[in-house]
Amino acid sequence: MRLRTSNLELRTNFRTKRKLIGIVVARFNQPITQKLLRSCLKTLKRRGLSEKSITTLWVPGSYEIPWAAQELALKGRQVVICLGAVLQGQTSQNTHIASACAKAIQTVALKTRTPCIFGLITPKTERQAWARTKGKLDRGREAAEVAIEMLKLKSGKAA
Repeated sequence: MRLRTSNLELRTNFRTKRKLIGIVVARFNQPITQKLLRSCLKTLKRRGLSEKSITTLWVPGSYEIPWAAQELALKGRQVVICLGAVLQGQTSQNTHIASACAKAIQTVALKTRTPCIFGLITPKTERQAWARTKGKLDRGREAAEVAIEMLKLKSGKAA
């Protein structure tokens, strides 16, 4: 199967029992994050990754994602996908959580030399959150596709 991303063409053929990809998912807003995860896993499997090559960890909320991502990276996962849903509330707490997560996930990626895919959605409403779990806005699918591209780049197999 081929994945075409701008000028980069990737051939996916992942036949391995090795744990290649880690996924960290926040339980907070679980109906939404569960849908993101299902879409992510479906895309990874469609691209040739077996269930045995994927490790999924659930954490209480998005703020805990960076720590779990770091643990997976340190345990040898080649790519870590971070999925969460931080909805806007009546206070600015969501802004602080989303900002802290983004910075920490990037820090984990740089310090561990492991691509960490930012799959947190930060919608204003629950309706917007659900819209980002399907169709063209499906962030779970998008995170999986980015992970595959980064896995190929990291392994030196990109065309």
